[in-house]
Amino acid sequence: MKFTDGYWLLREGVTAAHPAEVLDVVESDGVLEIHAPTRPIRSRGDLMTGPVMTITAHTPMPDVVGLTLTHFTGERPREPAFDLTEAEPAPLLSYDDAYATLTSGALSVKVARSGPWHVEFLAHGRTLTSSGPKGMGIMRDAATGGHYLREQLNLGVGTSVYGLGERFGPLVRNGQVVDIWNADGGTATEQAYKNVPFYLTDAGYGVFVDHPGKVSFEVGSEAVSRVQFSAETQELTYYVIHGPTPKDILRKYTALTGRPALPPTWSFGLWLSTSFTTSYDEETVTSFIEGMRERELPLSVFHFDCFWMREFNWCDFSWDPRVFPDPEGMLARLKAKGLHISVWINPYIAQRSPLFTEGRALGHLLRRPDGSVWQWDLWQPGMALVDFTSPAARDWYAAKLEALLAQGVDCFKTDFGERVPVDVTWSDGSDPERMHNYYTYLYNRTVFDVLRKHRGEGEAVVFARSATTGSQQFPVHWGGDCEATYESMAESLRGGLSLGLSGFGFWSHDIGGFEGTPTPALFKRWLAFGLLSSHSRLHGSSSYRVPWLFDEESVDVLRHFTRLKLRLMPYLYEAARVAHEEGTPMMRAMVLEFPADPGCAHLERQYMLGPDLLVAPVFSDAGDVTYYVPEGTWTHYLTGRTVTGPRWVRERHGFLGLPLLVRPGAVLPVGAHADRPDYPHADGVTLRTYGLERGAQVTVRVGDVTFTVVREGDTLRASASDPAAPWALAAGDRVARAAAGSGFLTLETPDDREQA
Repeated sequence: MKFTDGYWLLREGVTAAHPAEVLDVVESDGVLEIHAPTRPIRSRGDLMTGPVMTITAHTPMPDVVGLTLTHFTGERPREPAFDLTEAEPAPLLSYDDAYATLTSGALSVKVARSGPWHVEFLAHGRTLTSSGPKGMGIMRDAATGGHYLREQLNLGVGTSVYGLGERFGPLVRNGQVVDIWNADGGTATEQAYKNVPFYLTDAGYGVFVDHPGKVSFEVGSEAVSRVQFSAETQELTYYVIHGPTPKDILRKYTALTGRPALPPTWSFGLWLSTSFTTSYDEETVTSFIEGMRERELPLSVFHFDCFWMREFNWCDFSWDPRVFPDPEGMLARLKAKGLHISVWINPYIAQRSPLFTEGRALGHLLRRPDGSVWQWDLWQPGMALVDFTSPAARDWYAAKLEALLAQGVDCFKTDFGERVPVDVTWSDGSDPERMHNYYTYLYNRTVFDVLRKHRGEGEAVVFARSATTGSQQFPVHWGGDCEATYESMAESLRGGLSLGLSGFGFWSHDIGGFEGTPTPALFKRWLAFGLLSSHSRLHGSSSYRVPWLFDEESVDVLRHFTRLKLRLMPYLYEAARVAHEEGTPMMRAMVLEFPADPGCAHLERQYMLGPDLLVAPVFSDAGDVTYYVPEGTWTHYLTGRTVTGPRWVRERHGFLGLPLLVRPGAVLPVGAHADRPDYPHADGVTLRTYGLERGAQVTVRVGDVTFTVVREGDTLRASASDPAAPWALAAGDRVARAAAGSGFLTLETPDDREQA
């Protein structure tokens, strides 16, 4: 929120108290505690009044330094709090007449002990960011009675800010006002389903504000050369995270807040939904699945949306007997076709649901301060919320899901979780303001834990809409309610790239748009984008998304890009493993891979899928597309043509094409199967090489097998750590194949151009 009226004045009713100087520093157990009066101390009389801010410098792990700002320490501890990992760092503390310094890894925070208040964060002798006089402060608003803690961190010339969750506006946050407050606002507004109080810069650092409630960010907006953040609290902690690269920042941020689980291989295939308000029964479902089979369209997951349950009964977790009289038999029949099954759920319990009476009697529903159950009529008549702060309520909810798993359900679409009230009392005494965003973490963790327990590690996956810090541990997340327009397709991509820059490894969206019915041309363009995303789902609101309802060419486009994705699974699943182990998302904003290229700073209509594939979706019927190519000679994967950057390129593509470029120097593992995602990826894999320079050595991991490719002069030599399975080495049209038991291959490439 904004506190000032221009440069000199405060807004009417606002008062501010800023640290003026350091009074003293106390060192204890790897922590620096700094006492900073908010007026210069000229005499002992100035020691009689406050406010005085206490600033504590500490570190949870190397290259991460936190500052905790405190006004009154007597406030009752407020829960919940983010669950953070500490790595037992060994900070270096020092202070002299000039500075008090805490160093963790390569990152130091220095607080000036003499002169005006000044805090500086440095790495390798370079200032990353700083907070000067009138930056940090205690802000009061007489109109609301609000008490806020605020910080302003300097924003260097040319520094771009990213992240803060899944946001659908411009990818670069500079100039924006962002409130971290989950809302069900669609993809066409400034509201967001997934709010994360973490931002990443291309200047070597990121900042995480460790506050689960509402945090207001002014990103180069109220003060145009600073990032400001504030929260209504007596204590506020933030962490500066040193990279130096954006990937390094994400790796350290996700080490602190949690990394994504690795989704099961089958989840990377195509998901087909009933859609939302459409009419369907088993006959409808079977006709869709048979239609996909007859048209040779590989399908991995079938999803039942809301109306698998009876109207006004959401959620009672019972199949509507009028349209699904034999759910166990139906699910067995579907699974016999090789499908996995997903069903829609949410944390809301409608008054008509039998679970409302049960949950009220057991005390599992969220209550108002007077003890009555909190209810309203939006979304479902008389609905209540499950109180996930109660372990008993979590177990109760989990038991309902376990019954569905026993029937044959494999995973859940965990919808909603954003409309969480603050005029309530939580069973564990949590602060309502802090629980608003945090609720989604408890909700999705409860569901994910059920799946992990009953399906096993590596088999749990959800399709979640709402999220906050830490929710990245429970993939997958999808982008919410978008419209069937090119503009909404573009805003969805911006949201996904922003979420990836906020620590989330896996992301999806409704192919074709949710609201409205796409034109055949839009549907086909969105199919290409959707199948080149980490996860791919056909879903809509009031109309089906099976391709033959649009036109026959849509069938061809879906088949083409589905098979393309399945053949790329050896490459994609390795990118998924990296997201799981290192926190680097599968879908990467260009700045994440090319932070030193200024041409990539603002790119938001293209992305890297893994480290080596550049994807530029087409946002027009005619197929015109403009995209940027970084340095080097890149190869169009679908045509073999090459393009050399850095430069902008304009092209026109038919519906079976789009810019899909392979990075120079890449070795791309391509699978032998195009009918399903969960095949042995190393069995029959082809290692396709692209522009390897002489002397280059590239290591590629495919499942449990590691391949090493070396170019020696005009010869490519490759070896496999496990030669049991057959594999191949390719450069352009030249292919060498290894039989089972052969762990080495050579391939002559006398002309560099033949590697394109």
